[in-house]
Amino acid sequence: KIARTSNRTLLSCALANAGVVNKLKVCATASLHSCHGGVKPSGVFPQFVVMSESKPPTPTPGDTYKGWLFKWTNYIKGYQRRWFVLSNGLLSYYRTQAEMGHTCRGTINLATANIAVEDSCNFVISNGGAQTYHLKASSEVERQRWITALELAKAKAVHMQAESDDSGDDCPTLPPSSGQGGGCRNSEVQSTLRTLGSKVEDLSTCNDLIAKHGSALQRSLSELEGIRPGADMGEKIRQVTERATLFRITSNAMINACRDFLTLAQAHSKRWQKALQSERDQRIRLEETLEQLAKQHNHLERAFRGATVLPPSFRSGSGKGDASDEDDENEFFDAMEDPAEFITVPADPKYHRSVTLLSSLSICHLFLCGHTKLVKQRRTRIHEKPNYSLNLWSIMKNCIGKELSKIPMPVNFNEPLSMLQRLSEDLEYYELLDKAAKCQSSLEQLCYVAAFTVSSYSTTVHRTGKPFNPLLGETFELDRLRECGYRSLCEQVSHHPPAAAHHAISERGWTLRQEITLASKFRGKYLSIMPLGSIQCIFEKSNNHYSWKKVTTTVHNIIVGKLWIDQSGEIDVVNHRTGDRCHLKFAPYSYFSRDVARKVTGVVTDKDGKAHYVLSGTWDEKMEFSRVMQSSKGENGTEGKQRTVYQTLKAKEIWKKNPLPEGAETMYYFSSLALTLNEPEEGVAPTDSRLRPDQRLMEAGRWDEANGEKQRLEEKQRTARREREREAAKASNPPEEGTHQDSHQALWFKRIDDPISGEPLHVYSGGYWEAKDQGSWDMCPDIF
Repeated sequence: KIARTSNRTLLSCALANAGVVNKLKVCATASLHSCHGGVKPSGVFPQFVVMSESKPPTPTPGDTYKGWLFKWTNYIKGYQRRWFVLSNGLLSYYRTQAEMGHTCRGTINLATANIAVEDSCNFVISNGGAQTYHLKASSEVERQRWITALELAKAKAVHMQAESDDSGDDCPTLPPSSGQGGGCRNSEVQSTLRTLGSKVEDLSTCNDLIAKHGSALQRSLSELEGIRPGADMGEKIRQVTERATLFRITSNAMINACRDFLTLAQAHSKRWQKALQSERDQRIRLEETLEQLAKQHNHLERAFRGATVLPPSFRSGSGKGDASDEDDENEFFDAMEDPAEFITVPADPKYHRSVTLLSSLSICHLFLCGHTKLVKQRRTRIHEKPNYSLNLWSIMKNCIGKELSKIPMPVNFNEPLSMLQRLSEDLEYYELLDKAAKCQSSLEQLCYVAAFTVSSYSTTVHRTGKPFNPLLGETFELDRLRECGYRSLCEQVSHHPPAAAHHAISERGWTLRQEITLASKFRGKYLSIMPLGSIQCIFEKSNNHYSWKKVTTTVHNIIVGKLWIDQSGEIDVVNHRTGDRCHLKFAPYSYFSRDVARKVTGVVTDKDGKAHYVLSGTWDEKMEFSRVMQSSKGENGTEGKQRTVYQTLKAKEIWKKNPLPEGAETMYYFSSLALTLNEPEEGVAPTDSRLRPDQRLMEAGRWDEANGEKQRLEEKQRTARREREREAAKASNPPEEGTHQDSHQALWFKRIDDPISGEPLHVYSGGYWEAKDQGSWDMCPDIF
C-alpha cells in the first residue's frame, strides 16, 4: 500500500503541474525506495525530471517565495540562518527579515544559475562564477519546496530572457565599441552555453533513468512469465505496474527535455549565425587593413631612403634613431581610424615631407610589430634524425648494475633536448590546471590535478631517446605568458646526484614546483629510471596545496628487439589543506593480463576515506572520471584482498592526448610543444639549454661534432668542480676521506626544508625575469 500510494503521489504531482511548469525537478526517493525493496540507496542519486506535456503559458513576473534557510559561511561559523527571498527570477538573502528594506547581503540571477541537490536537505546554487550558495533546509520536504520554486523561477527567467533576445534579432549586429560591449556579448554567450549544457545534463540524466527503469521493467516481465497462477501473481503484477509507471514518467521527461533543448537551440541559432557572419566580416576588414598598412609601410620605407636629412631640431636627443617620439607636444592618432591620412607637423616646407613620412612610418611600424608579438609563429619541424649504426652491446656491457648518470654516453643514445626541457614538457596539458583553478569543489579539482599527473607521461610512449644530462648551473626558461598565460624556469641545482628544480606560475591562479632527482639502473634486458623528489601544485584562490611523486619508468629490450617503454607504480595525490586524496595505480604491462595496456585507475576520497570519484583510462591516450553513487564490498581479488565495487554515474572524458605532428617518427617522436623547446630565442640567459653547443649540433644532424663538444663540456665541468673543491678546502677544514664536498650554490633557487614533508627542497628565489627584462646576466656562470 505504501509503495502504491507513493507512486500515485508522484504521478499526481507530475500531472498536476502539466501545462503550468516548464521544467520541474522532484525527488523520487520514495519511488526508488519502493522499487528497491525498501532499501534506500546511499550517495546522491540522479533526480527524476518531470516535465509538462503541453506547452507552458508565458511566464509572468512577480511570483515570490520566502523563507528561512541555513547558508554555509566558513569553516569557523559553519551554517548560519538567513532569510531568503525569491522574486522575479532573483534569489536574495538577508540576515533578518527586518533587513529587507535596506540591506541585501547577496543576489543570484537564476537565469544563468545551476541548481544541484546534494542530499536530503542540502542543495547548491551557483552562477558559474564567484557566487556559490551552499544551502540547507530544515527538512527534506522544505528543501523540495525550495527546489520546486527555484526551478520554476529559473524556467520563467530563461524564457523571458529568450523572448528578450528574440526581440532584438532584427537589430543590426555591430562589433562592440568598447571593452564593456565585448564583455556583455561574452557573458551572454556563456549564459546560453550554460543553459544548453544544463539541458544536455537533463537529457543524460533522463537517458540513465530510462535505461535503469527499462531494465527493471524487463526483468519484472520476464519473472511474470515464469511464475504460476497463485498467491505471488498479485505481488508480481503490482511490481510490473509500478515499474511501468516509473518508466512512463521518465519517458515523458525525456520527450519534454528533448523538446526544450530543440526549442532553445532553434531560438539561438539565428542569433549565432548573425554573430558568426559579423565576426567573419570583421576579420575580412582587419585583413584588408593589414594588407593596406603593409603596402604603405613598404612604400614609405622606399620614400624615406630618398628623403632629405633632418636638421638637428628634429633629431633625437640621444643622437640615435629617427624623429623624436618622446615629445609631449606631438599628437599621435590611431592608424586604424583612417590609414590613408598621415600626420603633419607645421615646419619649413623643405622638411615637411620628411617629417610626414617618418610619423606615418612610426605608426605603421608600431602597429605591425604589436600584431607580430601577439601572434608568434613557432616552428613545426626540426632536422630529421640521421640513421647511424651503433654497436650497442659494446657500450652497454660495462654498464650493467651501475648508475648511468656517472657513465659518459655518446649522443647516439640521446634526443636533442635537455632533461630540463623534458621536465618543462610536463606543462603540455596546462589547461587541466587552468580548469582545476576554476573548480568550486576541492574533490572535483583533485580529479583535474590527478589527470594532469597522468598526462605528463603521455609524451614518453615513443620517446626512447635519452635527454642530455644538464650541466651544473644550466637553466631553461619556457615563456608562454602571452600565448598560454604561464611561464616556467628550470635550473640544474646538483650534479651528483643530478637534481633539477622547476618553478612555473600562471596568470590563471596556479603555481607548480618540483625538484626531481633521477636514479637509473641497467639490468641487462631493461633500464629502470626511478624519479625521486616531489611535485607540488598550489592554487591561489582556494589555497589548496597538492603534492605527489612520479612512478618508475622502464625501458625494455635494451639489447635485442624493439625498444618500448612502460610506467608502473602507485601515486598518491594529496590535498594537504582538506585531507582529500587520489590514489592512482599504473598497472605494469603483462603478457598474460586481460587488462588494456598502460592502464591507470584511481579513486578520489575525502579525509574520512569516503569515495567520491573514480578515474580510469591509459597514461598514453585519455582519462575519464565519474561520480560515485554508492560503494560496497565485493568478492576477494587475486591477492586475497576484498575488492570495493563502486556504482557510478556515466563517465566523462577529462583528458585526451594531443595527436603527434605529421612526420613525428622522423623527428624523435616529438610533440608539437617539444618541437619548439629548443627553438632559438632572443634574450634568454647564457646558461639556457638552447645555447648548449653539443645539443645544437646534434639537432642539426652533425653527431660526430656533437660528441666532440659533449666531451669538451663534460671536461670543463669536471675542471670547474675541482676548482670549487679547492676553494672550499681553503676556506674550511678538508672533508673526510670518502666524502664529497661541492660548494655550488644555485643561482635562481634556494634550498629550504619542505614544511610538508620535512625534506630538503629547492624553491624559486626570484630575480630571473627581472634580469631578463634588464638584459643583465653578469651573475651567470660560463658553462658552455
